[in-house]
Amino acid sequence: MKAVSLRENENVIGYVFTAPFILGFLIFTMFPIVSSLYYSFTEYNLLEAPRWVGLQNYENMFTNDDKLIKSLQVTMTYVFASVPLRLAFALAVAMMLNTVARGIGAYRSAYYLPSLIGGSVAVSIMWTQIFGDKGLFNSALGLIGIESNTSWIGSPDSALWTLIALSVWQFGSSMLIFLAGLKNIPASMYEAASVDGANAIHRFFKITLPLLSPIILFNLIMQTIAAFMTFTPAYIISRGEGGPLDNTLLYSLYLYRRAFQFFEMGYASAMAWVMLIIVGLITLLIFQTSKYWVHYEAKGDK
Repeated sequence: MKAVSLRENENVIGYVFTAPFILGFLIFTMFPIVSSLYYSFTEYNLLEAPRWVGLQNYENMFTNDDKLIKSLQVTMTYVFASVPLRLAFALAVAMMLNTVARGIGAYRSAYYLPSLIGGSVAVSIMWTQIFGDKGLFNSALGLIGIESNTSWIGSPDSALWTLIALSVWQFGSSMLIFLAGLKNIPASMYEAASVDGANAIHRFFKITLPLLSPIILFNLIMQTIAAFMTFTPAYIISRGEGGPLDNTLLYSLYLYRRAFQFFEMGYASAMAWVMLIIVGLITLLIFQTSKYWVHYEAKGDK
């Protein structure tokens, strides 16, 4: 009886310690998820009671909303351009920092710093100054003999690419993960390859990339999801409008406008669920294709 009583006390203590997380998950995560699914089938403006409309919101999204299609195009361009560039840049810097040198820790901290502040309002405002008509970028072009008065932020052809450049600049978190993976690759493998006559390019493609492929997969998935969630830079740089000509109208920004500018909460909830499905399908596709390019040591080479 004492053993049973002790076990029950331990269970009670466990429930007490886990209660804050369980309650937080149910109140701040599960309840909003279920509520948004319900609201996606209603017409709801936050001021009146929601009115059930069935699939009307989903039908309107793809039949009567040209801006939604435009936001999907802009978002896909942003994701499929920024994520590969960001990962490639992060890997290149990680390989440069994978050395034993004096002060290397300071360099690693400096390269990681943009990831801490890159998504902030202040940096987004700074970005508008850098790529403005009299900004730092045009000044740098002037130093090499290229005169330009173009506002890269305000040009429909280049506005989205300034957002992509800002995303690539925030490569620090991926860099640290790549750096940790590079530290786990035995130096003896590179030495053996060098003895066999392999040059740097061969060592990179035959040793580094295969052994880093699980980490590349992790970074690819995490950065893809994060790219779809990008909001602050697009909101600040375009002043919440997604301009010029909707060329920076990311899906998250358009969702925000429908919810909190037009008070169409039911429509915005439907948009959120469509985006969840899109992200889920892309993530599933990445997982399905990973068996062809991700190498796991336990399974051996295919």
